Amino acid sequence: MDILSNLKYASGSIKKRKRIARGEGSGHGGTATRGSNGQKSRSGSKTRAWFEGGQMPLQRRVPKRGFTNIFRIDYLAVNVGRLQELVNNKKIEDGIITPAALYKAGVLSKATAPYKILGNGELKAKLTIEAHKCSTSAKEKIESAGGTIKEIKD
Repeated sequence: MDILSNLKYASGSIKKRKRIARGEGSGHGGTATRGSNGQKSRSGSKTRAWFEGGQMPLQRRVPKRGFTNIFRIDYLAVNVGRLQELVNNKKIEDGIITPAALYKAGVLSKATAPYKILGNGELKAKLTIEAHKCSTSAKEKIESAGGTIKEIKD
């Protein structure tokens, strides 16, 4: 019968810690497993992850190119074929498509995300759509199906 005070770890499951720089008798004295000479053998030596030993680092050798436009707006693409799928699966009620309705249907990741209607696919349903942008081909397909599109101004 095992009593809690008699419990031991399985043999071989615990490894002894390597005690370096504790004299020659430890087997890891002298240079303390650091090697003979060089920057890394000195005490307090630390080098940055991108340090290249004093040669000109890569981020300074490669020229800078381009810039990032901080005013860029990335629109999420929603095709008219996807809108027709939502109507067929009855995820859109009343034929009114708003950002909130698309978010609820799982098309948009955020209810406030700007999106653009694109013209890929077929549209048969008469829809009233509110979108941030709309392509020319998508506008033609929506209006030929009897629907209307209104652009949301931010």
